[in-house]
Amino acid sequence: LSLQTWKTALKSLKPNPTDTCPLWLNLATVAALPSKVSRHNTPSSAHFLTRLVRTCLPGKANQHVVVVCERTSVFASACAIARAFPLFSRCSGQSTPSESQKVTAEFLCLAPDNEPLSTATLMAKSIRLASRIVDTPCNEMNTDDFLQEIKAVGSEVGVVPVIIRGEDLLKKGFGGIYGVGKAAESPPVLAVLSHTPEGATQTIAWIGKGIVYDTGGLTIKGKTLMPGMKRDCAGAAAVLGAFRAAVKQGFKENLHAVFCLAENAIGPKATRPDDIHQLYSGKTVEINNTDAEGRLVLADGAVYASKDLKADIILDIATLTGAQGIVTGRYHAALLTNSEEWERACVKAGRNSGDLVQPLVFAPELHFSEFSSAMADMKNFVSDRSNAQCSCAGLFIGAHIGFNWSGVWIHVDMAYPAYSGERATGYGVALLLALFGQATDDTLLQLASPLGSVVDGHTENSGLTINTLKRRRLV
Repeated sequence: LSLQTWKTALKSLKPNPTDTCPLWLNLATVAALPSKVSRHNTPSSAHFLTRLVRTCLPGKANQHVVVVCERTSVFASACAIARAFPLFSRCSGQSTPSESQKVTAEFLCLAPDNEPLSTATLMAKSIRLASRIVDTPCNEMNTDDFLQEIKAVGSEVGVVPVIIRGEDLLKKGFGGIYGVGKAAESPPVLAVLSHTPEGATQTIAWIGKGIVYDTGGLTIKGKTLMPGMKRDCAGAAAVLGAFRAAVKQGFKENLHAVFCLAENAIGPKATRPDDIHQLYSGKTVEINNTDAEGRLVLADGAVYASKDLKADIILDIATLTGAQGIVTGRYHAALLTNSEEWERACVKAGRNSGDLVQPLVFAPELHFSEFSSAMADMKNFVSDRSNAQCSCAGLFIGAHIGFNWSGVWIHVDMAYPAYSGERATGYGVALLLALFGQATDDTLLQLASPLGSVVDGHTENSGLTINTLKRRRLV
């Protein structure tokens, strides 16, 4: 390829929003991303990058991707490339992608320095792990199979999970998880991976919704709505992938990954509308919609995190509502939190990572009355679907922790960003790693964090703010 040909190809690119020019018998392609993006998009144009890579590199041979970008976009760009190469396939006559294809990504930064960027490989593997779990159908990824994935990650990072399974959930008071999963052949599970390093200044808990299949229960989904419900475990898959990467990067705070696993199945033991369950919070819930099951399992997990794990920061992530797609669309997850500071931080981490989020209205005093019940402390589904339904779903979880709880609570509803077309995206892994990037010594994660690599004009090496709180500054 001559220099003149290369310059001609570059001049021919007129991105709207992207453009490509094939080179040398289509064996190479030069492509251009959007020259600018709106304030609610990621500066990395990560979603466009994923599409370009999928389009330009459809073959099975080894591939090489070179990205020219700002250093601040490397993390999001690496994650975007990882999403273009899913692992799961059951097409006959094909070897697994890992056996047949090697992809090398190289980043040329406009302002390079000597800091290594090799940790991008670790993030990419964790995103592909999450997407593989979500892509796998329930006949291969029931609650027991998911538990094996958790144990495998635990073994990889030197952590033995705490497991509460089946009837033990009911005995210990986890009425939400048990009630959702009790009709399935594979029993429901609460599993916890814990990383507790010396010198930790606070405790963080990530709660993942792991509904391995959602029929809707007796409030059954229609024939066009049920296909794809293998993806209802995407929140738990994201937590698993993020935990793996965070611990491998030497996460410096106490970190607990809580997995609420169940299959919302139909059978003689299935929960009925009108049944009343007592959740781990002690509050009673009248079931008026068995297809609003995710909030039940997450409420148990969140209360366990606050009561048993003594978490200071609780983040739950889930494919929770169909309303999320109506409110924030297919690219932005819906965000609900009791902290204005963390709301801003989540939005910034989303833009830095490519896992975009958009805040919802947080007004429990206006909206929680939607769950009023004459028979129990609350119902599990709103009385008026048109009254901030997506916010209300999150508020149900927050109510069990308590709206006056002194810690930080963050809820991420990523029902639609969890997949693109027929494939899982691994959404959530990059968001969690970026949001808590300051809890690691990794330069790439610190750069993607809400604080960036520089705080108040000084490089954040120690991670500790000089104040009386003595907690590591994260946002």
